[in-house]
Amino acid sequence: MRFESPWMLLLLFGLPALLWWRQRRMGPGAAIRFSWTRNAAKAGASLRQRLSFIPPVLRLVALGLLVIALARPQQGMERVREANEGIAIEMVLDRSSSMAAEMNFEGRRLNRLEVVKEVFEMFSLGNNKDLKGRGNDLIGMISFAQFPETVCPLTLGHGALPQFLETIRLAQPRSQEDGTAIGDAIALAAARLKTAEETMARQVAGEANRFLIKSKVMILLTDGQQTAGKRRPLDSAKLAKEWGIKIYSIAVGGQEQMQSQDTFFGRFLQFGAAPQLDTRDLQAVAKETGGKFFLAEDAKSLSNIYKEIDTLERSEIESVRFMDYRELFAPFAILALLLVAIETGLNCTIFRKIP
Repeated sequence: MRFESPWMLLLLFGLPALLWWRQRRMGPGAAIRFSWTRNAAKAGASLRQRLSFIPPVLRLVALGLLVIALARPQQGMERVREANEGIAIEMVLDRSSSMAAEMNFEGRRLNRLEVVKEVFEMFSLGNNKDLKGRGNDLIGMISFAQFPETVCPLTLGHGALPQFLETIRLAQPRSQEDGTAIGDAIALAAARLKTAEETMARQVAGEANRFLIKSKVMILLTDGQQTAGKRRPLDSAKLAKEWGIKIYSIAVGGQEQMQSQDTFFGRFLQFGAAPQLDTRDLQAVAKETGGKFFLAEDAKSLSNIYKEIDTLERSEIESVRFMDYRELFAPFAILALLLVAIETGLNCTIFRKIP
């Protein structure tokens, strides 16, 4: 506990002087002369006389409590608030039908899309090993095939990311939604990152000045080259560069492609040579924005790429300690007023004096 105005406590030293001045001002009480007082002395003092000190004491204690209330006692609780310097990260994920090719991931055979989603979840939330998670960063997701779409807006609440990831599904082969619109996806992600400050301000209302977006990053992951969309990848990358956005591009593909096929006799793995992967656009967009290009030929290399990005893009956290105080003067003031009321009531009844 502390006092906001401790100098007011000096008034406590004046209370004894006030009591002395009061006694001197009142002088000796009225007296009646008797020729013989021995029998009166034997009679002793009544209960009222023995308790006559109560009203002055109540008045003195009440004044002391009022002085304490004027000094404004406060209860302090130390709190730690983190002034975060975070990064805005937009994950841009290819969900075209070619992402159905399978990879071996931690002893399981999953398609590329499933592997990418699991690795990205570990990157965002941590895996209790070499990835600590991105708890202080704004993270959003955009998926694309023939058209890009926002799966998850930029958010500091990462608990919902797994549910958003579950909604991303492969495009059906040779359907109207199948395709690879890399340029349009980059443009949409860049637009989302451009307004990251406004998005963050809505999520931490009143605390926006405590959160600084250190940098804006786009992680673009695809296994093919552009086959759809209105914008060229490099043109969209130039727009991202203008807005201060860095692109890390990841090409997923290997020398051999595996895919499960359901037949009348059961499910079989079909092996075949992977189509030639054209990475020129992905390398160009990374170079244009000052990012980096990666080639992930298997699930392990994809995990290592995310570890490298995690190392390259780190944010600092500064803990700011402050005291949050609660005013405690009210109980002292209320108790003082109650004592004054009791003292006044006693003086007007039990201890009433006849002039």
